Amino acid sequence: MKKVAIYLRVSTGTQTVENQRAALLTAAEQRGWTVVGEYVDLGVSGTKGRRGRPEFDALLKDAARGKFDVIAAWSVDRLGRSLQDLVAFLAEIEALKLDLFLHQQALDTSTPSGKAMFGMLSIFGEFEAAMIRDRVNAGLDRARAAGKRLGRPPISDDKVQKILTTRATGLGMKRVAKEVGVGVGTVKRVLDEHQSDVAV
Repeated sequence: MKKVAIYLRVSTGTQTVENQRAALLTAAEQRGWTVVGEYVDLGVSGTKGRRGRPEFDALLKDAARGKFDVIAAWSVDRLGRSLQDLVAFLAEIEALKLDLFLHQQALDTSTPSGKAMFGMLSIFGEFEAAMIRDRVNAGLDRARAAGKRLGRPPISDDKVQKILTTRATGLGMKRVAKEVGVGVGTVKRVLDEHQSDVAV
């Protein structure tokens, strides 16, 4: 007999999880599953990641400890609103060899058709990641075509020289940055590029 953990979530404190709970308890009974735990995030948005949902985090920690065989939720949007977060969740439970049951989507990965749908969700996640990369690259191409400089802003020769001479007096990098009016990272980069000009 499979052990199932139920995850319930509502976005506002005025909503209730009772309808979700009733549907999932019925589904578990119909399948002969034993409910071994409930994880309830009340008044928590699905846009928040794992860290922003304490019960969801506890669910995944208990999943890693092998406390159950199936995770059940009323709908995919109860698990999260971000496809990226959802795909990460799916990959995690797949690695743990756990099944997933989603009442509204009629997804049950303990069945062959459910496993096929599970695979499709992963494909959509990979597709989204590829689309994001394409959008980023297109944005960079547009910026270059418009003559915008990408990367670190250039530092003037005067400031480079001031960094080198100030550092040569024995001051630390933080003090040099303050004296010249630049960031510590800039000081480090200049010193790295001019190691032969000043003892660091």
